[in-house]
Amino acid sequence: MPAYLLLLVAVLSHVLPHAGWWNFAAVGGALLYFGARRSWREMLAPLAVLMAADYYLTVYAYHYPFHLSAYLPTWAWYMAAMALGYILLHSKTTFVRAGAATLLGPTSFFLLSNYAVWAGSGMYPRTMSGLATCYVAGLPFYRNDLVSTAIIVALAFGVPVLVRRFSPARQQMALAGK
Repeated sequence: MPAYLLLLVAVLSHVLPHAGWWNFAAVGGALLYFGARRSWREMLAPLAVLMAADYYLTVYAYHYPFHLSAYLPTWAWYMAAMALGYILLHSKTTFVRAGAATLLGPTSFFLLSNYAVWAGSGMYPRTMSGLATCYVAGLPFYRNDLVSTAIIVALAFGVPVLVRRFSPARQQMALAGK
């Protein structure tokens, strides 16, 4: 149940910033969580929901025609983020592993998405200078994605640890000397 609540937060944060919010997106952290906590088959639901949200944003919020090829890099990254969560966090979740996932997730998206914009949109000259300009233009989004992912990963993985640590049953066991 908490996983699907997290998915709802991810989808709402993905859609609502386009109404003027400060660009907080829980997508990266949610994908890492789903990768860490779910089987490969169970990862299809969040993937499908986020793909549908992308379609909604393109067609109904931005009023652009939907071109599948424009979203293939993003959707490939969604799968890669879940794979990253699976690889780093599925078998053993530690502070270092969660920190690595928090850094690698947004960084990989920043590198992939900005490269895709540079290579496919025509917004920037296809030179090294144009690529650098594209990456510099993406830095504010990268910062927000990094902060958003850090918050979601800390909440999704840290809160359950704190709850277990401070649960009454555990405190009673500590008092009993076990």
